Amino acid sequence: MIYFLSFIIVLGIPVFLHELGHFLAAKSVGIRVEKFFVGFDFFNLGYKKKFGETEYGIGLFPLGGYVKVAGVLDENMDFETKGEEYEFRSKNTFQKIWFLSAGVIMNFLLAIFVFSTFVFFEGAKIPSEIPVINQVAIDSPASDIGLQANDELISINNIKIEKFFEIKNIVGPNFDKEISINWIRDNIEYSSVITPFKQKTYKQGEGFISLGIIGVSPNFEVEYISLFSSFLDGCSQTYYWICFLCSSLLSIISGDISLDQLSGPVGIVKVAGDTASSGGFLALIYLMALISINLGIINILPFPVVDGGHIMIALIEGLIGKEIPLNIKYYIQIAGSIFLMLLFVLVFANDIYRLIFQP
Repeated sequence: MIYFLSFIIVLGIPVFLHELGHFLAAKSVGIRVEKFFVGFDFFNLGYKKKFGETEYGIGLFPLGGYVKVAGVLDENMDFETKGEEYEFRSKNTFQKIWFLSAGVIMNFLLAIFVFSTFVFFEGAKIPSEIPVINQVAIDSPASDIGLQANDELISINNIKIEKFFEIKNIVGPNFDKEISINWIRDNIEYSSVITPFKQKTYKQGEGFISLGIIGVSPNFEVEYISLFSSFLDGCSQTYYWICFLCSSLLSIISGDISLDQLSGPVGIVKVAGDTASSGGFLALIYLMALISINLGIINILPFPVVDGGHIMIALIEGLIGKEIPLNIKYYIQIAGSIFLMLLFVLVFANDIYRLIFQP
């Protein structure tokens, strides 16, 4: 039950707000909303109720959601048009893009809200400059040579350490190479030789790079900041994760990250349940913010079926001053749907493999 409820929180809330963004944007520019669903209404299963011109519902398959508006060809493939002013196709390019991008905007706003709230109430965590270890990762090079919490590092490769960030500067380029390390514990000096692990690490502005790590983390000082500063910090965190996830996507496309690292609904269920069990409700909310950013990025990609693909079509039609022929749009949607189904099969297979062989 905890896995199911956790899944509903981390995916259901971002999906609902995404669709709510589309719904509100459509209303703001006079586009008629015919359906508003959270979850997919496959085989006409689920609860639905019509109020006014809109049918609202909860689909039995909680893997997404959709807002269907009048006069648009989407993945439902049931395009109808009467040439009325309330139809999507009757709106100008700006109004179309506003409607299509509103779901993604809502996803990013959710992340900003969560991160800002965390920082405001819990304070901003600032790494201490003192080179004293706070934690040592299990099965890391540091744990292998006996480093412990509260040990003070004094030199690496005979280079004196005065501030904690200097450790990364020395260790980073020396992955898979033996280096000497000296530290103090209870006024007694120790020394050893250590070989840093090679790890792919994200660096803003550079993407994923290879760095050496030994598995130690610093102490943190907590600084409580104003509401406005918390908001700016929330924006900064959201921007960082957007860059991180976009860089991860580019690494998958380039082959630097294997396709078997992709995860889908089953993987989200497991991660959400594990997070709730080990980290509690607040950790689950933080994960929800990351899922929301991920959902926003996926939907803004210029790819058929998702919002970004529709935005691309709207931009092209705006530039050429006329609509793309309907039969071409059909082929674009069909191709996108087939690719999306193949991708779903891949991530589902990855999830099942991890569940069975990497529990």
